[in-house]
This record gives sequence, structure tokens and C-alpha cells, in this order.
Amino acid sequence: MLGHVIDDFAKEYLHGDLREIREAMLRKLDGLSEYDVRRPLTSTGTNLLGLVKHLAAWEARYFGEVFDRPFPGAIPERGTDLWATEHETREEIIGRYRRVWEHSDATIAALPIDAPGRVPWWPSPDVMLFNILVHMLTETSRHAGHADILREHLDGSVDLAPAKDPAFWQSRHSEITRAARAASERL
Repeated sequence: MLGHVIDDFAKEYLHGDLREIREAMLRKLDGLSEYDVRRPLTSTGTNLLGLVKHLAAWEARYFGEVFDRPFPGAIPERGTDLWATEHETREEIIGRYRRVWEHSDATIAALPIDAPGRVPWWPSPDVMLFNILVHMLTETSRHAGHADILREHLDGSVDLAPAKDPAFWQSRHSEITRAARAASERL
């Protein structure tokens, strides 16, 4: 009996965190132009809308294929999921991500936390729903961190932080730069 209580708690806790970080990921697109959500902001081409497209594709695979509950819609091919073509709209990509959430949420609700699955592309392919919940929470959080940095680079927006005026951030930047120089001179 206690095992089921702990299992249910763990499943709901992980699922709740996944729901929150998904929403945080989409907030990174709010108020940005079409160009800014798509443009590459790193030498490898990382961009905000591409991160959303990537998360949708992989969440669909992990909560679909792994548990023999295929996502009913199209999933981008591997290697094409990190950027949006000129023919894909922001609404299409966000809409797909939200449909993937519904599908994933239904899988999570339907299966016990120890439900077996198989990830053929992993070295140890036999998994449980628990493993996939942890994996997707980790991956989504990781990419949300990337998105935090990209968004800050674009317009200085920092999610979940109280608004501070530009002078505060300029002062903070200068303070950190001074500390970095002093440390490098010491060593």
C-alpha cells in the first residue's frame, strides 16, 4: 500500500514539474518577432522556435513510441527538428507541442510509474515510465535553460526574476567582469 502512495506521489510530482517547465519554455517566445524566434543565436544555429520543435518531436517519441502508444500526428525527422523552415508557422509548431503534451499526459495518466517501455536508441533500452519522466523533465529543463539565455541575449528578458532596470544589470555585469579579471590576475 505504501509503495503505491509513493509511486503515485513520484509520478504526480515529476509530471507536475514537467507541465510547469513546458509552459516556461513557451513563455520564451512571448512578445518576440517572427525573425527573433527563428534566428540562430549560436554558432550551431540554436534558436527559440527550434528548441520548441525539438522538444515536441522528442516528447512525442518518448511518451509515444517507447510505450507503444504512437503520437497520432506527424513528427519531424531526426536532424530536422532543431529549426523551423520558412513554411512552418509558429502557431503550427506551438500547436504540435501542445498536442504532444495532451498525448504525453494521457500516456502518463494511463500507465503506472513502473510501466515497461523500450528505447531502442539507448544503450540500456529497457526502461520504465519513471525513467522517461525523469529524462523528459531533465531534457525540457535543459532546453528551457538554453532558451533563458537566448531570450536574455535578445532583449534582456529574464523569466521569473523581478524586473530590474538596465542600470542594475549594467552594474552587475561590471561587478562580475571586475571579479573575473581580478581572479585571472591572481592565478
